[in-house]
Amino acid sequence: MARAFAGWLSSQGWTVRTEADFVEIVAEKDGQRLYVEIKAASTAPGLDVDTAIGQLVRRMPSEADQSVSFALVVRDEPLSVEAAVRAPQRILDLLGMALYAVDEGGRVRQLFGRV
Repeated sequence: MARAFAGWLSSQGWTVRTEADFVEIVAEKDGQRLYVEIKAASTAPGLDVDTAIGQLVRRMPSEADQSVSFALVVRDEPLSVEAAVRAPQRILDLLGMALYAVDEGGRVRQLFGRV
C-alpha cells in the first residue's frame, strides 16, 4: 500500500521519501510538505485508524504552518474506510488532514480533503 500511494504521489508531481521523519512517507511539492501515515490490513481497523491519527498529530509543528499537511491512508475495504471516515470532518479540517484509501490493485481513492 505504501508503495502504491508513494507512486501515486510521484505521479502527481510530489518528491517522495519513504520511512522518513518517523512516518511512512514524507512528500514535498511547491514548498509544501506532506506527512503520510499508512494503515494496512488489520483485525482492529478502528483502533489502528485512531492510533494513526494520533501519530500524525504528534508530527504536527507546534506553531501554525500552512506549508505542512497530513494524510492517512487506509486499505480500501469497508471496515477500514468506515473507521477512517468516522473522524469528524471539522477536526480533520482543523488538523489539515486528508484521508485516502488504496485498493488491492494499487488504485488510490480520496475519501476526504486533498493534498
